[in-house]
Amino acid sequence: MFTGIVEELGEVTAIENLGDSSRFRLRGPVVTENAKHGDSIAVNGVCLTVVDFENGEFTADVMAETLNRSSLGALATGSRVNLERPVAVGGRLGGHIVQGHVDGTGTVVERTPSEHWELVRIALPAALSRYVVEKGSITVDGVSLTVVDAGPDFFTISLIPTTLALTTLGIKGPGDPVNLEVDVLAKYVERLLGAGAGTETTETTETAGTAGTALKTAQTEESDR
Repeated sequence: MFTGIVEELGEVTAIENLGDSSRFRLRGPVVTENAKHGDSIAVNGVCLTVVDFENGEFTADVMAETLNRSSLGALATGSRVNLERPVAVGGRLGGHIVQGHVDGTGTVVERTPSEHWELVRIALPAALSRYVVEKGSITVDGVSLTVVDAGPDFFTISLIPTTLALTTLGIKGPGDPVNLEVDVLAKYVERLLGAGAGTETTETTETAGTAGTALKTAQTEESDR
């Protein structure tokens, strides 16, 4: 479990093509300080498992499914990446609940700079737009952000100088892909409401059927008398 508060701006130092997967080597002295084999580290918002580590670098295997469904497939040696370790039990939830399970990719459309912040417009798949609401939370490349405005196929975010300086969002330009993870609470609520509606319909039908049977039985008994 992550919070979307990036700890370090790391770098891809090598990518080994393994056919149906790739092995990434990434530099991140902060996130590898107390690393162990099997630990999780979020890379641009994607939860990856540490294979080995040494001298401030770690390797992680990335399956074809992840490469195809996230922006990790577009990374190359030298690419900068956002890194975050899982939140410790009892730690501060500085951003929001982030699972590291990317829902899809968006595309930076435009950037509008201001004196002390920058407004970024991002296009997203229509299937994800229903989970994005004004002033709600969204994770972009592993960064927990607040939605400024939400449309049918886009949303905007406002980036402060710290975010611009310490994450990849400061260097993403129009046309660049970004990983998106919507608020997991929205997905659970949708699922529960759907299940609730189905349960209610079933119960209503069963109740109506039982009532109908009772009525017929009463009518038969009345006729017999």
